[in-house]
Amino acid sequence: MTSPPIPIVGGGLAGCEAAWQLARQELAVELFEMRPQRMTPAHHSGRLGELVCSNSLRGAGMNNAVGLLKEELRRCGSLFMAAADAHAVPAGGALAVDRDGFAEYLTAAIDGHPQITLHREEITEIPAGDPVIIASGPLTADPLAARVAELTGEQHLYFYDAIAPIIEADSIDYDIVFRASRYGKGGDDYLNVPLDRDQYLAFVAALLAAEKVAPRNFEKAVHFEGCLPIEELAARGEMTLAFGPMKPVGLRDPRTGKEPFAVVQLRQDDRHATLFNLVGFQTKLTWPEQRRLFRTLPGLENARFARLGSMHRNTFLNAPACLTPTLQLKADERLFFAGQITGVEGYVESAACGFLAGLFAAGRRLGITIPPPPPTTALGALLNHLATTTAHGFQPMNVTYGLFPPLEGRHRKRADRRLAMAERALHDLEPWWQTVARDFAALRSLR
Repeated sequence: MTSPPIPIVGGGLAGCEAAWQLARQELAVELFEMRPQRMTPAHHSGRLGELVCSNSLRGAGMNNAVGLLKEELRRCGSLFMAAADAHAVPAGGALAVDRDGFAEYLTAAIDGHPQITLHREEITEIPAGDPVIIASGPLTADPLAARVAELTGEQHLYFYDAIAPIIEADSIDYDIVFRASRYGKGGDDYLNVPLDRDQYLAFVAALLAAEKVAPRNFEKAVHFEGCLPIEELAARGEMTLAFGPMKPVGLRDPRTGKEPFAVVQLRQDDRHATLFNLVGFQTKLTWPEQRRLFRTLPGLENARFARLGSMHRNTFLNAPACLTPTLQLKADERLFFAGQITGVEGYVESAACGFLAGLFAAGRRLGITIPPPPPTTALGALLNHLATTTAHGFQPMNVTYGLFPPLEGRHRKRADRRLAMAERALHDLEPWWQTVARDFAALRSLR
Protein backbone atom coordinates (compact mmCIF):
# COMPACT_ATOMS: atom_id res chain seq x y z
CA MET A 1 0.00 0.00 0.00
CA THR A 2 1.49 3.33 -1.10
CA SER A 3 1.92 5.87 1.70
CA PRO A 4 0.49 9.37 1.13
CA PRO A 5 2.82 12.19 0.04
CA ILE A 6 4.50 14.25 2.75
CA PRO A 7 3.34 17.91 2.57
CA ILE A 8 5.95 20.68 2.76
CA VAL A 9 4.81 24.30 2.99
CA GLY A 10 7.31 26.71 1.44
CA GLY A 11 9.59 26.53 -1.58
CA GLY A 12 12.52 28.46 -0.15
CA LEU A 13 15.94 27.03 0.68
CA ALA A 14 14.71 24.97 3.63
CA GLY A 15 11.64 23.61 1.88
CA CYS A 16 13.59 22.62 -1.23
CA GLU A 17 16.31 20.95 0.82
CA ALA A 18 13.79 19.07 2.96
CA ALA A 19 11.93 17.90 -0.15
CA TRP A 20 15.17 16.71 -1.74
CA GLN A 21 16.20 14.69 1.30
CA LEU A 22 12.78 13.03 1.52
CA ALA A 23 12.82 12.25 -2.21
CA ARG A 24 16.28 10.67 -1.83
CA GLN A 25 14.61 8.12 0.42
CA GLU A 26 12.03 7.39 -2.33
CA LEU A 27 9.28 9.11 -0.35
CA ALA A 28 6.61 11.08 -2.21
CA VAL A 29 6.50 14.79 -1.47
CA GLU A 30 4.01 17.56 -2.17
CA LEU A 31 5.76 20.93 -2.04
CA PHE A 32 3.51 24.00 -1.79
CA GLU A 33 4.84 27.44 -2.81
CA MET A 34 2.52 30.44 -3.01
CA ARG A 35 4.66 32.44 -5.46
CA PRO A 36 4.07 33.66 -8.14
CA GLN A 37 0.31 33.51 -7.45
CA ARG A 38 0.96 35.54 -4.31
CA MET A 39 4.19 37.49 -4.03
CA THR A 40 5.98 38.80 -0.93
CA PRO A 41 7.38 42.31 -0.36
CA ALA A 42 10.94 41.04 -0.89
CA HIS A 43 10.73 38.45 -3.70
CA HIS A 44 10.81 39.37 -7.38
CA SER A 45 10.15 36.06 -9.14
CA GLY A 46 8.36 32.76 -8.75
CA ARG A 47 11.56 30.72 -8.75
CA LEU A 48 12.20 28.40 -5.83
CA GLY A 49 15.00 29.32 -3.44
CA GLU A 50 15.17 32.96 -4.54
CA LEU A 51 17.78 34.86 -2.50
CA VAL A 52 16.47 38.26 -1.41
CA CYS A 53 18.94 39.91 0.98
CA SER A 54 22.33 39.22 -0.61
CA ASN A 55 23.97 36.79 -2.97
CA SER A 56 26.67 35.99 -0.42
CA LEU A 57 26.70 32.69 1.45
CA ARG A 58 29.48 34.16 3.60
CA GLY A 59 32.86 32.69 4.46
CA ALA A 60 34.20 29.72 2.52
CA GLY A 61 37.13 28.76 4.77
CA MET A 62 37.20 26.51 7.82
CA ASN A 63 38.23 29.46 10.00
CA ASN A 64 34.57 30.44 9.80
CA ALA A 65 31.82 28.20 11.21
CA VAL A 66 29.58 28.83 8.21
CA GLY A 67 32.35 27.55 5.93
CA LEU A 68 32.40 24.36 7.97
CA LEU A 69 28.61 24.11 7.80
CA LYS A 70 28.75 24.32 4.01
CA GLU A 71 31.37 21.56 3.87
CA GLU A 72 29.26 19.31 6.09
CA LEU A 73 26.26 19.84 3.82
CA ARG A 74 28.39 19.02 0.76
CA ARG A 75 29.50 15.75 2.31
CA CYS A 76 25.90 14.81 3.11
CA GLY A 77 24.55 15.36 -0.40
CA SER A 78 22.85 18.75 -0.04
CA LEU A 79 20.93 20.09 -3.05
CA PHE A 80 21.52 23.63 -1.78
CA MET A 81 25.29 23.21 -1.88
CA ALA A 82 25.20 21.56 -5.32
CA ALA A 83 23.32 24.63 -6.62
CA ALA A 84 25.68 27.04 -4.86
CA ASP A 85 28.85 25.39 -6.12
CA ALA A 86 27.45 25.23 -9.66
CA HIS A 87 26.73 28.97 -9.72
CA ALA A 88 29.55 30.48 -7.63
CA VAL A 89 30.86 33.95 -8.54
CA PRO A 90 34.09 35.68 -7.36
CA ALA A 91 33.77 37.02 -3.81
CA GLY A 92 37.19 36.98 -2.17
CA GLY A 93 37.18 34.60 0.77
CA ALA A 94 33.41 34.14 0.62
CA LEU A 95 31.08 31.94 -1.41
CA ALA A 96 28.68 34.07 -3.45
CA VAL A 97 26.39 32.92 -6.22
CA ASP A 98 24.70 34.12 -9.37
CA ARG A 99 21.25 34.46 -7.86
CA ASP A 100 19.25 33.80 -11.02
CA GLY A 101 21.28 30.74 -11.98
CA PHE A 102 21.17 29.42 -8.42
CA ALA A 103 17.37 29.71 -8.20
CA GLU A 104 16.89 28.23 -11.67
CA TYR A 105 19.03 25.22 -10.68
CA LEU A 106 16.95 24.59 -7.55
CA THR A 107 13.66 25.05 -9.40
CA ALA A 108 14.63 22.63 -12.18
CA ALA A 109 15.89 20.01 -9.71
CA ILE A 110 12.71 20.10 -7.61
CA ASP A 111 10.23 20.42 -10.46
CA GLY A 112 11.93 17.61 -12.39
CA HIS A 113 12.14 15.04 -9.57
CA PRO A 114 9.65 12.18 -10.01
CA GLN A 115 9.03 11.91 -6.25
CA ILE A 116 8.18 15.61 -5.85
CA THR A 117 4.95 17.30 -6.93
CA LEU A 118 5.17 21.10 -6.94
CA HIS A 119 1.97 23.03 -6.24
CA ARG A 120 1.80 26.78 -6.87
CA GLU A 121 -0.77 27.81 -4.29
CA GLU A 122 -0.99 29.51 -0.92
CA ILE A 123 -1.55 27.31 2.12
CA THR A 124 -3.57 29.07 4.81
CA GLU A 125 -4.14 26.10 7.11
CA ILE A 126 -1.66 23.56 8.43
CA PRO A 127 -2.04 20.48 6.19
CA ALA A 128 -3.30 17.14 7.43
CA GLY A 129 -0.86 14.25 7.44
CA ASP A 130 2.00 12.78 9.38
CA PRO A 131 4.64 14.07 9.03
CA VAL A 132 4.18 17.64 7.76
CA ILE A 133 7.02 20.14 7.29
CA ILE A 134 6.43 23.88 7.68
CA ALA A 135 9.21 25.76 5.90
CA SER A 136 7.28 28.92 5.11
CA GLY A 137 10.25 31.12 5.95
CA PRO A 138 10.69 34.63 7.29
CA LEU A 139 7.89 35.97 5.07
CA THR A 140 5.19 33.55 6.17
CA ALA A 141 1.81 34.83 5.00
CA ASP A 142 -0.53 36.14 7.71
CA PRO A 143 -3.16 33.34 7.65
CA LEU A 144 -0.62 30.55 8.09
CA ALA A 145 1.34 32.58 10.67
CA ALA A 146 -1.88 32.95 12.64
CA ARG A 147 -2.41 29.16 12.63
CA VAL A 148 1.16 28.61 13.86
CA ALA A 149 0.70 31.24 16.55
CA GLU A 150 -2.43 29.45 17.78
CA LEU A 151 -0.44 26.24 18.22
CA THR A 152 2.61 27.80 19.84
CA GLY A 153 0.79 30.24 22.07
CA GLU A 154 3.13 33.02 20.94
CA GLN A 155 1.56 36.46 20.46
CA HIS A 156 4.58 38.09 18.85
CA LEU A 157 5.91 35.80 16.15
CA TYR A 158 7.92 38.24 14.08
CA PHE A 159 10.55 40.91 13.81
CA TYR A 160 11.85 42.95 10.89
CA ASP A 161 14.69 42.49 8.44
CA ALA A 162 16.01 44.86 5.76
CA ILE A 163 17.63 44.27 2.36
CA ALA A 164 20.32 46.23 0.51
CA PRO A 165 20.13 48.03 -2.85
CA ILE A 166 21.71 46.65 -6.05
CA ILE A 167 23.42 48.90 -8.61
CA GLU A 168 24.01 48.28 -12.32
CA ALA A 169 27.75 47.94 -12.89
CA ASP A 170 27.95 50.12 -15.99
CA SER A 171 26.49 53.10 -14.12
CA ILE A 172 29.48 53.26 -11.74
CA ASP A 173 32.34 55.76 -12.27
CA TYR A 174 35.50 53.61 -12.26
CA ASP A 175 37.77 56.64 -12.32
CA ILE A 176 36.80 57.03 -8.65
CA VAL A 177 35.58 53.61 -7.54
CA PHE A 178 38.44 51.10 -7.34
CA ARG A 179 38.72 47.32 -7.17
CA ALA A 180 40.31 45.72 -4.11
CA SER A 181 39.69 43.36 -1.20
CA ARG A 182 40.73 44.28 2.31
CA TYR A 183 44.39 43.31 2.76
CA GLY A 184 44.33 41.83 -0.77
CA LYS A 185 42.49 38.70 0.39
CA GLY A 186 40.83 36.92 -2.51
CA GLY A 187 41.96 39.32 -5.22
CA ASP A 188 40.18 42.45 -6.42
CA ASP A 189 36.68 41.10 -5.98
CA TYR A 190 35.07 44.15 -4.38
CA LEU A 191 34.40 47.66 -5.67
CA ASN A 192 35.27 50.41 -3.20
CA VAL A 193 33.79 53.89 -2.97
CA PRO A 194 36.36 56.08 -1.14
CA LEU A 195 35.30 58.90 1.18
CA ASP A 196 37.38 61.50 2.98
CA ARG A 197 36.40 62.67 6.47
CA ASP A 198 34.16 65.53 5.30
CA GLN A 199 32.39 63.34 2.75
CA TYR A 200 31.83 60.64 5.34
CA LEU A 201 30.41 63.00 7.98
CA ALA A 202 28.16 64.66 5.40
CA PHE A 203 26.86 61.25 4.32
CA VAL A 204 26.12 60.18 7.91
CA ALA A 205 24.28 63.45 8.61
CA ALA A 206 22.21 63.08 5.44
CA LEU A 207 21.50 59.44 6.27
CA LEU A 208 20.16 60.35 9.70
CA ALA A 209 17.99 63.11 8.25
CA ALA A 210 16.59 61.03 5.37
CA GLU A 211 12.97 59.89 5.32
CA LYS A 212 12.38 56.32 6.51
CA VAL A 213 9.50 53.93 5.91
CA ALA A 214 7.62 53.74 9.21
CA PRO A 215 6.16 50.43 10.39
CA ARG A 216 2.39 50.30 10.67
CA ASN A 217 1.27 51.37 14.12
CA PHE A 218 0.05 47.88 15.06
CA GLU A 219 3.40 46.29 14.22
CA LYS A 220 6.44 46.20 16.46
CA ALA A 221 9.72 46.79 14.63
CA VAL A 222 12.48 44.63 16.11
CA HIS A 223 15.64 44.14 14.08
CA PHE A 224 18.08 41.23 14.05
CA GLU A 225 21.41 42.58 15.28
CA GLY A 226 23.35 41.00 12.40
CA CYS A 227 21.24 42.70 9.72
CA LEU A 228 20.51 46.15 11.10
CA PRO A 229 19.46 48.88 8.65
CA ILE A 230 22.35 51.19 7.85
CA GLU A 231 20.49 54.16 9.35
CA GLU A 232 19.98 52.26 12.62
CA LEU A 233 23.74 51.75 12.87
CA ALA A 234 24.42 55.41 12.04
CA ALA A 235 22.10 56.50 14.85
CA ARG A 236 24.44 54.82 17.37
CA GLY A 237 27.16 57.41 16.75
CA GLU A 238 28.72 59.27 13.85
CA MET A 239 31.78 56.96 13.78
CA THR A 240 29.85 53.68 14.04
CA LEU A 241 29.78 53.11 10.26
CA ALA A 242 33.48 53.96 9.91
CA PHE A 243 34.24 51.09 12.30
CA GLY A 244 31.56 48.84 10.81
CA PRO A 245 30.51 48.25 7.18
CA MET A 246 32.41 51.35 5.99
CA LYS A 247 35.73 50.54 7.65
CA PRO A 248 38.65 51.27 5.27
CA VAL A 249 41.34 49.10 6.88
CA GLY A 250 43.48 47.14 4.45
CA LEU A 251 42.44 49.27 1.46
CA ARG A 252 44.38 51.92 -0.45
CA ASP A 253 42.93 54.34 -2.97
CA PRO A 254 45.13 54.01 -6.10
CA ARG A 255 44.56 57.68 -6.90
CA THR A 256 46.21 58.81 -3.65
CA GLY A 257 48.11 55.75 -2.45
CA LYS A 258 46.53 56.32 0.95
CA GLU A 259 43.85 54.63 3.02
CA PRO A 260 40.51 56.49 2.69
CA PHE A 261 38.75 57.72 5.80
CA ALA A 262 35.86 55.39 4.97
CA VAL A 263 34.67 53.22 2.08
CA VAL A 264 31.44 51.79 0.77
CA GLN A 265 32.05 48.31 -0.63
CA LEU A 266 30.07 46.77 -3.48
CA ARG A 267 30.02 43.02 -4.06
CA GLN A 268 29.33 41.24 -7.35
CA ASP A 269 25.73 40.02 -7.42
CA ASP A 270 25.55 37.98 -10.63
CA ARG A 271 27.77 35.67 -12.67
CA HIS A 272 28.45 38.23 -15.38
CA ALA A 273 29.35 41.08 -12.99
CA THR A 274 26.60 43.35 -14.31
CA LEU A 275 25.12 43.95 -10.85
CA PHE A 276 26.71 44.91 -7.52
CA ASN A 277 25.09 45.22 -4.12
CA LEU A 278 26.00 47.73 -1.44
CA VAL A 279 27.60 45.60 1.29
CA GLY A 280 26.01 46.14 4.69
CA PHE A 281 23.63 48.81 3.32
CA GLN A 282 20.34 47.10 4.14
CA THR A 283 17.91 49.92 4.70
CA LYS A 284 14.37 51.09 5.41
CA LEU A 285 14.81 54.48 3.72
CA THR A 286 12.07 55.41 1.28
CA TRP A 287 12.92 54.61 -2.32
CA PRO A 288 13.22 58.28 -3.46
CA GLU A 289 15.55 58.96 -0.52
CA GLN A 290 17.70 55.95 -1.41
CA ARG A 291 18.16 57.18 -4.99
CA ARG A 292 18.97 60.70 -3.81
CA LEU A 293 21.25 59.79 -0.92
CA PHE A 294 23.29 56.96 -2.46
CA ARG A 295 23.93 59.09 -5.56
CA THR A 296 25.78 61.56 -3.34
CA LEU A 297 28.52 58.95 -2.86
CA PRO A 298 31.68 59.53 -4.93
CA GLY A 299 31.52 57.52 -8.14
CA LEU A 300 27.84 56.68 -7.76
CA GLU A 301 26.45 60.02 -8.93
CA ASN A 302 24.83 58.36 -11.96
CA ALA A 303 24.00 55.04 -10.33
CA ARG A 304 21.11 53.05 -11.75
CA PHE A 305 19.39 50.83 -9.21
CA ALA A 306 18.37 47.33 -10.26
CA ARG A 307 16.78 46.93 -6.84
CA LEU A 308 16.21 49.34 -3.99
CA GLY A 309 16.38 48.34 -0.36
CA SER A 310 13.28 47.52 1.62
CA MET A 311 12.14 46.26 4.99
CA HIS A 312 10.13 43.08 5.44
CA ARG A 313 8.68 40.98 8.18
CA ASN A 314 10.76 38.07 9.43
CA THR A 315 8.68 35.37 11.10
CA PHE A 316 10.30 32.99 13.58
CA LEU A 317 9.43 30.70 16.47
CA ASN A 318 10.75 30.78 19.99
CA ALA A 319 12.46 27.46 19.23
CA PRO A 320 13.58 26.48 22.78
CA ALA A 321 10.02 26.88 24.01
CA CYS A 322 8.24 25.39 21.00
CA LEU A 323 10.42 22.75 19.32
CA THR A 324 11.96 19.39 20.23
CA PRO A 325 15.64 18.63 19.45
CA THR A 326 14.42 17.04 16.18
CA LEU A 327 12.57 20.20 15.04
CA GLN A 328 9.12 18.86 15.92
CA LEU A 329 6.48 21.06 17.47
CA LYS A 330 6.09 20.10 21.11
CA ALA A 331 2.35 20.72 20.89
CA ASP A 332 1.95 18.45 17.84
CA GLU A 333 4.90 16.20 17.01
CA ARG A 334 3.66 15.33 13.53
CA LEU A 335 4.67 18.89 12.59
CA PHE A 336 8.30 19.61 11.73
CA PHE A 337 9.60 23.15 11.20
CA ALA A 338 12.52 24.06 8.95
CA GLY A 339 14.51 27.12 7.98
CA GLN A 340 14.41 30.65 9.29
CA ILE A 341 11.02 30.18 10.92
CA THR A 342 12.83 28.02 13.53
CA GLY A 343 15.05 30.91 14.58
CA VAL A 344 18.16 30.20 12.56
CA GLU A 345 19.53 33.17 10.65
CA GLY A 346 21.19 33.10 7.25
CA TYR A 347 20.84 31.28 3.96
CA VAL A 348 23.20 28.43 4.80
CA GLU A 349 21.70 27.88 8.23
CA SER A 350 18.20 27.86 6.71
CA ALA A 351 19.17 25.20 4.17
CA ALA A 352 20.91 23.18 6.89
CA CYS A 353 17.75 23.27 8.98
CA GLY A 354 15.76 22.03 5.98
CA PHE A 355 18.27 19.23 5.48
CA LEU A 356 17.83 18.10 9.09
CA ALA A 357 14.04 18.41 9.06
CA GLY A 358 13.95 16.30 5.90
CA LEU A 359 15.99 13.56 7.58
CA PHE A 360 13.95 13.60 10.78
CA ALA A 361 10.63 13.59 8.90
CA ALA A 362 11.83 10.71 6.69
CA GLY A 363 12.71 8.76 9.82
CA ARG A 364 9.26 9.35 11.30
CA ARG A 365 7.52 8.20 8.11
CA LEU A 366 9.72 5.10 7.84
CA GLY A 367 9.49 4.18 11.53
CA ILE A 368 13.12 4.69 12.52
CA THR A 369 14.80 7.18 14.83
CA ILE A 370 17.32 9.49 13.19
CA PRO A 371 19.67 10.79 15.90
CA PRO A 372 20.65 14.45 15.80
CA PRO A 373 24.20 15.04 14.51
CA PRO A 374 26.92 15.31 17.17
CA PRO A 375 27.02 18.74 18.87
CA THR A 376 30.69 18.96 17.86
CA THR A 377 29.57 19.36 14.21
CA ALA A 378 28.24 22.59 12.74
CA LEU A 379 24.91 20.90 12.01
CA GLY A 380 24.69 19.63 15.57
CA ALA A 381 25.82 22.89 17.17
CA LEU A 382 23.15 24.84 15.29
CA LEU A 383 20.46 22.34 16.23
CA ASN A 384 21.66 22.24 19.82
CA HIS A 385 21.38 26.03 20.04
CA LEU A 386 17.72 25.89 19.01
CA ALA A 387 16.99 23.18 21.54
CA THR A 388 18.92 24.32 24.59
CA THR A 389 19.35 28.09 24.61
CA THR A 390 17.28 30.19 27.01
CA ALA A 391 13.74 30.71 25.75
CA HIS A 392 13.45 34.15 27.35
CA GLY A 393 14.55 36.76 24.86
CA PHE A 394 15.39 34.17 22.18
CA GLN A 395 16.68 35.76 18.97
CA PRO A 396 17.71 34.32 15.57
CA MET A 397 21.29 33.12 15.39
CA ASN A 398 23.92 32.47 12.74
CA VAL A 399 26.20 29.48 13.22
CA THR A 400 29.41 30.46 15.04
CA TYR A 401 32.19 28.54 16.73
CA GLY A 402 30.86 29.96 19.98
CA LEU A 403 28.03 27.42 19.74
CA PHE A 404 30.44 24.45 19.70
CA PRO A 405 31.60 22.49 22.74
CA PRO A 406 35.08 23.65 23.80
CA LEU A 407 38.13 21.68 22.80
CA GLU A 408 39.86 19.55 25.37
CA GLY A 409 43.54 19.75 26.14
CA ARG A 410 46.01 22.57 25.68
CA HIS A 411 45.14 26.19 25.03
CA ARG A 412 45.29 27.22 21.36
CA LYS A 413 45.36 30.53 19.54
CA ARG A 414 41.99 31.58 18.12
CA ALA A 415 42.79 30.64 14.51
CA ASP A 416 44.28 27.29 15.52
CA ARG A 417 41.34 26.60 17.81
CA ARG A 418 38.83 27.17 15.02
CA LEU A 419 40.68 24.90 12.62
CA ALA A 420 40.91 22.22 15.30
CA MET A 421 37.15 22.50 15.87
CA ALA A 422 36.57 22.11 12.14
CA GLU A 423 38.81 19.03 12.02
CA ARG A 424 36.97 17.52 14.99
CA ALA A 425 33.61 18.30 13.39
CA LEU A 426 34.38 16.58 10.10
CA HIS A 427 35.83 13.60 11.97
CA ASP A 428 32.65 13.27 14.06
CA LEU A 429 30.32 13.92 11.13
CA GLU A 430 31.49 10.89 9.14
CA PRO A 431 30.30 8.04 11.44
CA TRP A 432 26.99 9.82 12.11
CA TRP A 433 26.29 10.30 8.42
CA GLN A 434 27.42 6.78 7.53
CA THR A 435 24.99 5.36 10.11
CA VAL A 436 22.10 7.51 8.86
CA ALA A 437 22.82 6.66 5.21
CA ARG A 438 23.18 2.94 6.01
CA ASP A 439 19.86 2.82 7.90
CA PHE A 440 18.03 4.55 5.06
CA ALA A 441 19.67 2.32 2.45
CA ALA A 442 18.58 -0.80 4.38
CA LEU A 443 14.98 0.40 4.41
CA ARG A 444 15.04 1.26 0.71
CA SER A 445 16.24 -2.25 -0.09
CA LEU A 446 13.19 -3.71 1.66
CA ARG A 447 10.64 -1.64 -0.22
